Amino acid sequence: MGNFLLIPVIFFGLIILLSSFFIVKQQTAVIVERFGRFQSIRQSGLQMKIPLVDRIVTRVGLKIQQLDVIVETKTLDDVFVKLKVSVQYVVIKTKVYEAFYKLEYPHDQITSYVFDVVRAEVPKMKLDDVFVKKDDIAIAVKSELQEAMLEYGYDIIKTLVTDIDPDAQVKEAMNRINASEREKIAAQFEGDAARILIVEKAKAEAESKRLQGQGIADQRREIARGLEESVEVLNKVGINSQEASALIVVTQHYDTLQSIGEETNTNLILLPNSPQAGSDMLNNMVASFTASNMIGESMKKTNVKKEE
Repeated sequence: MGNFLLIPVIFFGLIILLSSFFIVKQQTAVIVERFGRFQSIRQSGLQMKIPLVDRIVTRVGLKIQQLDVIVETKTLDDVFVKLKVSVQYVVIKTKVYEAFYKLEYPHDQITSYVFDVVRAEVPKMKLDDVFVKKDDIAIAVKSELQEAMLEYGYDIIKTLVTDIDPDAQVKEAMNRINASEREKIAAQFEGDAARILIVEKAKAEAESKRLQGQGIADQRREIARGLEESVEVLNKVGINSQEASALIVVTQHYDTLQSIGEETNTNLILLPNSPQAGSDMLNNMVASFTASNMIGESMKKTNVKKEE
């Protein structure tokens, strides 16, 4: 009978003995209370407590944690915007007592400070400045949190403004403005390109005209030179310059008619083109040269009389 009673006692004793030992994981701290009163803080490793007297209250993680806070506020130019602020924090290893006993809801506390700082800083800025100076907002949040949370055993590692989301209508308006600016720039580039094409085309045309004029001048120069040689040849056989010029013109007239006659599909019409056109042209030219000479001689005599 005594042996049967001994077995439960031994079993109960083993359970109590085993419950005296516990393991604390790395980057974790355990708070132990004795009859409801703080006893000690145990770090990682195998630990021991008094059975039925000491009690593990909580296990506090010492790893870096992150809390994302979304704050809606208004900018200086009256634009409502939502900011996502990510706060990275950690429980200080030497202040586990303060982190557990002084602050019951650390997330709520951090959120309140983030709201307070963001709603104090953003209304001082225009919407464009919020995007540019988001790092300044993050620094202001960290500075405020660092000072406030250090008392409660929390260290603020870093704060980041990870998202800036204006009102949907504002984003649509900003996209329209951006599109308009890009269209304006594109139109300017297209205008510059068109202007360059026009200028280059004008330069090419001017160069073409210059070369064409130079060619015509050279052609006429050679024609004049040929006429001069023809007149000299005719002068040698007793034909004066006026008659020679008339003869050359008539000859070119008939050469032209011959060239036109050789072309079967030409639409060229040469006027005048009557049978007596050649003789009339010759008579008219001779008369013109004679009248020109008479006028010239008269002007010379007039000038001589004036000089006398």
